[in-house]
This record gives sequence, structure tokens and C-alpha cells, in this order.
Amino acid sequence: MLKIILPTIMLLPTTFLSPTKFLWTNITTHSLLIATMSLYWLTPTYFPHKTATQWTGIDQISSPLMVLSCWLLPLMLMASQNHLHLEPPTRKRIFITTLILIQPFILLAFSTTELTMFYISFEATLIPTLILITRWGNQPERLSAGIYLLFYTLISSLPLLVTILHLHTQTGTLHLTLLNLTNSPMSTSWTNLLSSLALLMAFMVKAPLYGLHLWLPKAHVEAPIAGSMLLAALLLKLGGYGIMRVTTLMTPLMDYLYYPFLALALWGALMTSSICLRQTDLKALIAYSSVSHMGLVIAAGMIQTQWSFSGAMILMISHGLTSSMLFCLANTNYERTHSRILLLTRNLQPILPLMAIWWLLANLTNMALPPTTNLMAELTIMIALFNWSAFTLILTGAATLLTAAYTLFMLLTTQRGVTPTYITSMQNSNTREHLLMTLHILPMLLLILKPELISGMPL
Repeated sequence: MLKIILPTIMLLPTTFLSPTKFLWTNITTHSLLIATMSLYWLTPTYFPHKTATQWTGIDQISSPLMVLSCWLLPLMLMASQNHLHLEPPTRKRIFITTLILIQPFILLAFSTTELTMFYISFEATLIPTLILITRWGNQPERLSAGIYLLFYTLISSLPLLVTILHLHTQTGTLHLTLLNLTNSPMSTSWTNLLSSLALLMAFMVKAPLYGLHLWLPKAHVEAPIAGSMLLAALLLKLGGYGIMRVTTLMTPLMDYLYYPFLALALWGALMTSSICLRQTDLKALIAYSSVSHMGLVIAAGMIQTQWSFSGAMILMISHGLTSSMLFCLANTNYERTHSRILLLTRNLQPILPLMAIWWLLANLTNMALPPTTNLMAELTIMIALFNWSAFTLILTGAATLLTAAYTLFMLLTTQRGVTPTYITSMQNSNTREHLLMTLHILPMLLLILKPELISGMPL
């Protein structure tokens, strides 16, 4: 664990001591080395918590998410270079510091085995994200987006803190392994029903569940590219991970809580997919598609079977890479045309032919085309849901159909059509952008060959 966290913290002095000329090179190379080192976490194990210290332990559920968070740090830095090139060096250093500071908190949240520690790191990720959105966002609405994010997260997670303290008074421990071994203190009384709701609510807002998702499109649209990648690929996964960790502690009560959350999650997947069909803003479209994919993850997390957990894990990793790549592509369009409106950025295939290949690949993975891991995940979740109740097939089937429809709509509107008259010249795509897309798509293609690395099951 320290092998990764200490080099990550050492990125901070590197940021401030590097000469301006070599700032991006040093930081990106260093973080890529950390990302490569983190791959050893993926080695399969029979033990529930390997590399366990007193407070942290890595098991099959947390290791893929931790590797994903290490992998995305260099990619966020690469994506932000053009966005920051006109800024003074001090601002660049502060931006990079903010990104680096989130990393240890995310790693701690995914690896901690103690609920209080988890709560602290879960909340601490909010502060750097807020700084990114409010300081480096594009539009004047970024302040309202930051306020939405702050209050949604705080209001939902304060009951979580109270419940954690209540759990501690009941059981005398907050260690996850001990809580799993002891008989669950939850009975079917009203107190325990409310505390279970409070435990779930913080993660449902973070995931986000349909109805509690209004902060997400705002935050995504206003955030700079690194903020969008961070939100889509990592912070939403904290919600899914929390649901998978916490639901196992509330076994007798789950029968009551299944129905409303499952219905909302699946209905939300259907509704947000249909919202995507009439969306004019490219970033908002990708943000709403995240809500629909995470709806499936929530539904799978609530069922608590081995299959559904496995499907949720694979979908979280696949979606993290896919949506991050889509945001990067949307950003390359935005940097050239200075507009996110779909009608104003049409027919880019003849102008940027190489970028069209990345658009096609990203959209095909978003559509869950075989043999991608997205398809494996969606099929696994659908089978788990169908086994639980046959009626869920109607909702999941319709949501999948709409996903294919809006993905094709996004691909066709950006790459085909009539070129807008105001586009007379456009900057070529450069090596940095192609490398960024390659580093997104390469893990997805390699995981097709060995999906059990991210399936969350001990091999």
C-alpha cells in the first residue's frame, strides 16, 4: 500500500520544484510509473484482505478500482495540458496539486477496512473536486454547480455519520471484517430501518440514483476536463463501492429496501437514456449516460448475489474508462470549436479523420458491443436481475435499446451531417490526444482477454 501512496505524495514536491519547462513531463512520467506499479494489485488471491495493515486491506472488490484511480491520474494530467497552457506557472502548479491531493483520499476510501476512516476519506474527496469545478470551470454557472455538489453530498452524508456512530454503540466495532463476522445488529425495527436508509442514502446520491442525480449534469458540464474525468470515472464509483460494502451489513432488512431502490434505479436507467435522446449539449449527454449506467450498478448492488456483484464490478471499471474517454473526446471538440452544442459541431470526420476512429471505438464500447467488457457486465447484471424478478427484463431491455439509440445519435451528429458554415479552419489532432485515447482504449481491449481480473471474485 505504501509503495503507491508514498510516491503519490512525493508528486507534490515534484510539482513545486520542477522547472516550468519540464513541469508536465516530470509529473506525467512520475504518475505513469505509479500507475504501472499499481498493476501488481490485480494479482488474484484467495485471501479476503491481502496486504492488510491495521486499517487498510485490499480484496478483489477494491483492487480494480484502486488500479483504475492510479491509471487515471496521468490521463487527467495529459488531458488538461492544452486547457492550461495560457495560465501562469503558479496556477498550473496549484491545479496539478489539487489533482494529486484527491488521489490518496480515493485510494484510502477504496482500501480502508474501518467505517470511520472510510467516511473521512469519502468526504475529503469533495474539497479538491469543489476547488477544481469552481476555480477552473468554463462558464459562470460553475458556482451554482459547486453549491449543488456540496449540498447534495453533505445533506446525504451527515445521516451516514450518525448511523456509523449508532452502529458503533450497538456492536462495539466498526471494522468491516468483524462486522461481517458478527451477527448483524439490524432487526426489523423502525430505528434500524431508518439507519439502513441513512447508510444507503449517501452512496445513492454519490452513485447517483435517479431522483438524487440533479447535481451530476450540472457539475459535469461546468467542470474542466480533469474534473469531468474524475467525477465520471472515480467519484461515482465511490457510490457503487459503498453500496456493495454496506448492503452486506444489513442482511435481514434488505427485503424492505430492495423494492423502492431497485425500481428507482431501473426506471432511472430508462428515463435518463431517453433524456439523452433529446440532449443538445454534448457533455450533458455523456453525464446523463453515466446516470443510466450507474442505475444498473445500484440495482445489481442491491440484489447481493455473487453474479450481480461481479457484474457491477465489471461495469464500474468499464464505464470508468469509457465515460472518461468520451469526455476527453468531447473536450478535443470543444477546444477546437469552442462549443459543446451538438448542432454546431457536426461533420468532424472529414476534418479530423483519426479522431473519428476514437469516436467510433468509444461509442461502440459505450453501446456494449460484443466482445467488450461492457457487454459482459450488462449481461451478467441482466441475468442476475432476471433471476430475481422476470419483470426487470422489460426495463433493462428498454434501457439497453435506448442506450444504443442515443450513442448512435451522438456518433452521427458529431461525425456526419452538414459542416457548419463558421468552421473554416481547424487545428489538427496531435500526438498527445492520440496517446490519451490509446491509454483509455488499451486497458479495455486487454481486459476482454482476461475479464476475471476485474470481476470481483477470488480466482
